Amino acid sequence: MEEKIRCGWCVGDKLYEDYHDNEWGVPVRDDASLFEFLTLETFQAGLSWITVLRKRENFRLAFDNFDYRKIADYSEEKQLELMQNSGIIRNGAKIRAAISNATAYMAIQKEFGSFSQYIWSFVNNEPIQNNREDLKQVPATTVEAEALSKDLKKRGFKFVGPTVVYAHMQATGMVNDHITECFRHSEVKNL
Repeated sequence: MEEKIRCGWCVGDKLYEDYHDNEWGVPVRDDASLFEFLTLETFQAGLSWITVLRKRENFRLAFDNFDYRKIADYSEEKQLELMQNSGIIRNGAKIRAAISNATAYMAIQKEFGSFSQYIWSFVNNEPIQNNREDLKQVPATTVEAEALSKDLKKRGFKFVGPTVVYAHMQATGMVNDHITECFRHSEVKNL
């Protein structure tokens, strides 16, 4: 049987390959999943994605399965508890950001009907289909990511710089950045 060709960033790690093969680049339109991805991306800022991926289940347990309604109400005690949790990334600024981002998230839902409607409007409600032949062609950010980052910051979000936002857009299928020879490129394109 012929080995599947994948984007090079995931090759060699089973967890990374599974994430790449089943999630990365698949369009996500439900608010609960979008919040999970956005929160994980904010914790990833300055770190590698595999670090966050390895702690994902711990994050789910620690952050009430990413229920933004609960997270918005986290007390000082809960924040201290999270800072003691060795299963997650224990960064006080990022923990506080997750809490304030949950509040800002709900404000967007109230204004737009859903976070999905809001965020997908930055790509005209359709995934951007890129045809990059090499990982070196994939930018760290784009005009759309910069616009979204600026708007999220204006609405009170933290740890949502353009690079973090672009990674979120890639992960949630707002953009297809699988390289063209990757077996997932055409699969994701047809979703």
